Amino acid sequence: MNERALVCAVARRARTELLQFRRGREVVFFTVAFPILMLLLFGTIFRNQEISAGRSTVSFPQYFVAGMIGSAIWWTAFQNNAVLIPVERDSGGLQRLAGTPMPRAAYFIGKILLTLLVTVLECAVLVVLGVVLYHVRMPDTAQWVTFTWVLLLGVASCALLGIAVAGLVPHGRSAAAVIAPFAIVMQFLSGVYYVYGDLPGYLQTVGAVFPLKWLTQAMRSVLLPNGFRRIEPQHSWQLGQVALVLAAWCVASLVVALPTFRWTPNRER
Repeated sequence: MNERALVCAVARRARTELLQFRRGREVVFFTVAFPILMLLLFGTIFRNQEISAGRSTVSFPQYFVAGMIGSAIWWTAFQNNAVLIPVERDSGGLQRLAGTPMPRAAYFIGKILLTLLVTVLECAVLVVLGVVLYHVRMPDTAQWVTFTWVLLLGVASCALLGIAVAGLVPHGRSAAAVIAPFAIVMQFLSGVYYVYGDLPGYLQTVGAVFPLKWLTQAMRSVLLPNGFRRIEPQHSWQLGQVALVLAAWCVASLVVALPTFRWTPNRER
């Protein structure tokens, strides 16, 4: 198949993914609304509290928006794919797709493009709500560049990790029970809801293994004054290491997904 045919196949698959996503109202609600509801809840409760780092001080919502943007990427790219792909597999949908002329790569690219679109919309809503309701300060031009590459690399790494995990989940009916608790725990270990440096050292070590910690750290570098790098464990935003870790997760997820991803349902009970 030539490049033009592949692009057309990807475009058709991405459109199908979008239509399927829109029809699943429960999925749309919990995927899109969860980070927004958490921002509204925590932002309202703690709106008058401040977080300080040396001479720099910001409101709690300013700090919290960075974590919720990272959480939105994690929630949409990792959890959504890790839960829904096994369900599609058990329904026979993947087996039918595998029997069509569609290149299999188009399925995965379509998933990632849908994830990127939904994540961008979520982030836009989070930023607008932060500015309008909690007077969150907007980044300057250079910080928007950082925001863009972190968003793109974060979506790629988390989506690929979700696809890899989906291949390891035996049944769609158990996917949510397996994935959701892990995804929620990782938010607490990654500095989404509070200052990451306040975690015990051994929990910081666990959180640093996974992409979400690095996503939230990079988003803090975008939304917080530079002085806040002092309360990070290494007293630095470590943006170079953020890029390396997220890229490493892309590669590792591909290595796992290629031999383990299944198109046919697991018939064992």
